[in-house]
Amino acid sequence: MRFTGVSAFPFTPFLAAGAGSRAGAAAGTGAEAGMRIEPGTSTEPDCTIDEAGYARVVAHAAKSGVESLCALGSTGGAPYLSPGERTRVIELTLEHACGLPVAVGVSALSTREVLENVAEAQRLGAAAVLLAPMTYQPLTAEEVFGLYATVSAELSVPLIVYDNPTTTGFTFTSSLHGRIATLPGVASIKIPPVPEPEASTRLAEYRAQMPPGVTLGISGDASAAGALLAGCEAWYSVLAGALPVECLAIHAAASAGDATLARALSGQLTPLWRLFAEHGSYRVIAAVLAELGLISHDSLPHPVRSLDERGARAVAAALAQIAAASGSA
Repeated sequence: MRFTGVSAFPFTPFLAAGAGSRAGAAAGTGAEAGMRIEPGTSTEPDCTIDEAGYARVVAHAAKSGVESLCALGSTGGAPYLSPGERTRVIELTLEHACGLPVAVGVSALSTREVLENVAEAQRLGAAAVLLAPMTYQPLTAEEVFGLYATVSAELSVPLIVYDNPTTTGFTFTSSLHGRIATLPGVASIKIPPVPEPEASTRLAEYRAQMPPGVTLGISGDASAAGALLAGCEAWYSVLAGALPVECLAIHAAASAGDATLARALSGQLTPLWRLFAEHGSYRVIAAVLAELGLISHDSLPHPVRSLDERGARAVAAALAQIAAASGSA
């Protein structure tokens, strides 16, 4: 499988203990009618997956025209899930993916856990796996290469390399990417954000190290337009899990070589890019999905907390501003 186009990363919502009434509201007529679900007040740390909310999030992205989905990435909250919860998320994603290929995140601290996750993802029918080198003890380049070599030997599906230094604490070099890209089954590399003035140079550095056929996919949604215009074949997108239509429009413009339109469409999303930078995309995307009526406002796994009232209002204002800009375009 060749990974190109827009890949949406669904957010996995949680329900705080004692939030049964909010769960009912999210799954019932209020959410279906697009009504705002008010922020919860629970501070209890015990959580469970909001399966109905997750099904809505997956279907929302899958029906939009994105090329693929990726469950259990950073946006999917994978490190907060038990093995049984991971299995359930994969099942729900496949059930509501509308036939789209589904990649599954398999990252964990130990190689043993990664291989267990790989086996389960393949057993359930994942089209690919996504692997980042998660760390507690800092890892060396040789240790990271060894991880990918071990996993590659166990795979019957393609592997996407996930380069996310902000989250994992590990920074790849272009030469390490090149070594990993030669391993059997490596199909794509999900690269971190690149500033547009440097995008062409950075992509050339990656490609000089990689064999033909391995695609480059941008993450860091605010930099996606520039990276796509510079030649990235894929966009691994947090935002496409919530606003897929807007992301697809940016991708279409960039694919057509219309730099002016691609940058303008990305510019319309600046209010969200600013909130991503201020609060982190994980918290903001949860608030966006809540504002859209797809999940509860109290949906993050503790100790991570949802945006406060001020933050939620800022997200609502950003979405209103984006809608107005889109309507006047």
